Amino acid sequence: MRQLTVTHTTVYRYRQPVRFGEHRLMFRPRDSHDLRLADSALTISPQAEVRWLHDVFSNSIAIATFEEPAEELRIKSRIVIEHFGLENPEFVIEPYAQTYPFSYPAEEIPDLGRSVERDYPDPDRKVDAWVKGFLSNGGETRTQDLLVNITKAIPEQFTYVRRHSLGTQTPVETLEIGSGTCRDLAMFMMGAVRALGLAARFVSGYLYDPALDSTLTGGDGDPAADEGIRGAGDTHAWVQVYLPGAGWVEFDPTNGLVGGTNLIRVAVAREPHQAVPLQGSYFGAPEDFLEMQVDVRVTRG
Repeated sequence: MRQLTVTHTTVYRYRQPVRFGEHRLMFRPRDSHDLRLADSALTISPQAEVRWLHDVFSNSIAIATFEEPAEELRIKSRIVIEHFGLENPEFVIEPYAQTYPFSYPAEEIPDLGRSVERDYPDPDRKVDAWVKGFLSNGGETRTQDLLVNITKAIPEQFTYVRRHSLGTQTPVETLEIGSGTCRDLAMFMMGAVRALGLAARFVSGYLYDPALDSTLTGGDGDPAADEGIRGAGDTHAWVQVYLPGAGWVEFDPTNGLVGGTNLIRVAVAREPHQAVPLQGSYFGAPEDFLEMQVDVRVTRG
């Protein structure tokens, strides 16, 4: 077990005081057998009234409403978790699903249906052709090996880039460009495994990188200390694939990692736009907006 603290601070600044519309926050993870929430705190300035709800996926959502205008909006989330993630686990898959292809049980198909559907067009079957390259010629493919090989191939074949603009590339766009953010690479892997008829979900959360942990380095951390981990120091995105007997299994295509040893799951959704950590609006002129700053720190203890 590893105890981790996540501090996520977002600051919006404006040229003059503006009024704020409703803001939707998704920072609080759900307790599970592999992640326990030990403590949490949410600080918002200017003062806001906060109500909590669960969305259609049972993610924990905070809705903030504001009365007073301000030149700055500051939202700080702090969570302390006990983390039990495994690295490169051996999945306990039902015998009938240990090799691909296989079919999900009839009783599970209604619940998995939308997670298998492909929501983005691929008229030339480019994504299909890419993912079918991982299948054995003329024989069955071990399911775990198939998914591990796909996960490890993505960081080898695609360039990771940071992009703070809204939106996510389609799987075809990522394949054609050959690069993407963590959410683009997660979306690409979802499209690839869905092309094989497997159920996949989008996951948003955080990534723990010891190289950025100031509690270990005694300072602010060294971002260049471990160039092998990509996507830390910000929110992170990865994929879950449903395997009979193993359930929803974590795959991080940005780093080619299997299992959730350094992944802190906050939100699970069918598509990326359903797992945006923070979204809202303000009332004012477009030129009133000056900047947005985001600081994410994940440390031990």
